[in-house]
Amino acid sequence: MKQIAVIGSADDVTGVVEEMAEEIGRGIARRGAVLISGGRTGVMEASCRGAKAEGGLVVGILPKSKEQANRYVDVAIITDMGDARNVLNVRSADAVISVCGGAGTLSEIGLALKADRKVVALKSSGGVSGMLAGKTIAGKTILAAESVEDALKLAFE
Repeated sequence: MKQIAVIGSADDVTGVVEEMAEEIGRGIARRGAVLISGGRTGVMEASCRGAKAEGGLVVGILPKSKEQANRYVDVAIITDMGDARNVLNVRSADAVISVCGGAGTLSEIGLALKADRKVVALKSSGGVSGMLAGKTIAGKTILAAESVEDALKLAFE
């Protein structure tokens, strides 16, 4: 069973970005994969909500406590590692889809590239995903997706 991580902004997520993340979650569940995320708010919560709406399994890798989990998380993994948990998020995944994002998302992208994970950035979502989509870093390319469907297709190829 594939495991796909969805990473992105926790705060100040626009309605459009939230819809994109939710549809990515739906697509992951429809394809029978497990959704992994940081399990909290914003892009994480929207993708978890989408996966749950399709009957998918949602794993949240949390920084400190179970109370941080959004209500759509089925399996809460408590790390007590703060942002260092980002290593677990991306190393547990077969592929990573990045939606919008800031510094935390940037760190996860870097960690995923170092771990030889496929990274797909949804260009139209903005943030670091928009900035890094299609870029090559140390010989590894962040795949650029123009749409949610493109992002899902690239992640599952």
